[in-house]
Amino acid sequence: MKRILITGAAGFLGSHLCDRFIAEGYRVIAMDNLITGDLKNIEHLFKLENFEFYHHDVTKFVHVPGELHYILHFASPASPIDYLKIPIQTLKVGALGTHNLLGLAKEKQARILIASTSEVYGDPLVHPQSEDYYGNVNTISPRGVYDEAKRFQESITMAYHRFHGLETRIARIFNTYGPRMRLNDGRVIPAFMGQALRGEDLTVFGDGKQTRSFCYVDDQIEGIYRLLLSDYSLPVNIGNPGEISILEFAEEIIRLTGTRQKIIFKPLPQDDPLQRQPDISRAKEVLGWEPEVGRQEGMKTTFEYFKSLSREELEKREHRDFSKRNTY
Repeated sequence: MKRILITGAAGFLGSHLCDRFIAEGYRVIAMDNLITGDLKNIEHLFKLENFEFYHHDVTKFVHVPGELHYILHFASPASPIDYLKIPIQTLKVGALGTHNLLGLAKEKQARILIASTSEVYGDPLVHPQSEDYYGNVNTISPRGVYDEAKRFQESITMAYHRFHGLETRIARIFNTYGPRMRLNDGRVIPAFMGQALRGEDLTVFGDGKQTRSFCYVDDQIEGIYRLLLSDYSLPVNIGNPGEISILEFAEEIIRLTGTRQKIIFKPLPQDDPLQRQPDISRAKEVLGWEPEVGRQEGMKTTFEYFKSLSREELEKREHRDFSKRNTY
């Protein structure tokens, strides 16, 4: 039985990856410090013999006993609300955490895939964004802590690949949505859905003409799975190229939820990208992958998930208290 370590395992994507690799017959070692993850996302797996959980911060030394074949590094705050509240921890997990896991991969002779992001492109001057575009990133802006953590993560991963011959994979993940997202974590879909569920007006930043491209989680997981098992070591965009403006998307949410909220406008945050659309030509060619779930289908499933949560659960998923966390 192949053994795989998944960091950030109690998070949105990490928990879905645990499900996928359990289903594929792997022994899954899940790791999370729970700073943004939630054990409820993986509690259904605790009863399984081929699943184990380590409550651990990957910025500290990482040890996993026994043989290890693969590592998926998904430990990182990924939403603006999180990484703006814990900027130093965000930088540490991208730098120290990645270094520790690359060292573990080298020791175990394991293949490692790191979760990068479309944010490495910053506020892009090229549209759509292909992997050959180097990006337009403000290194000292508030959101630069996330952008630069991920850019460094890519650099050190490629250095280990070239210098040590380590088997590495880099997934540049574009906006992804689906069940297990947290409401009000600063990303568009949970923010809009949270407001709709509470009967509040939907908040659009700027004039709403900025665009995003949303990929359903099942498609994202399939792309990551194929990339890990491929022979390709350079970055690959994994996302849905179906582009929509934020204003049009807010109107879609109102139609989906059957509510009558108004749309209100607030100032655009600093360095918020105006366009985001992946060029997935490389994923199609190298992985034979492209998304299959349409936005209408995926959004309906996601909204039904949020509706199914109890009031207590909704409140828990909306709020995070970082005041007692070690974030120095």
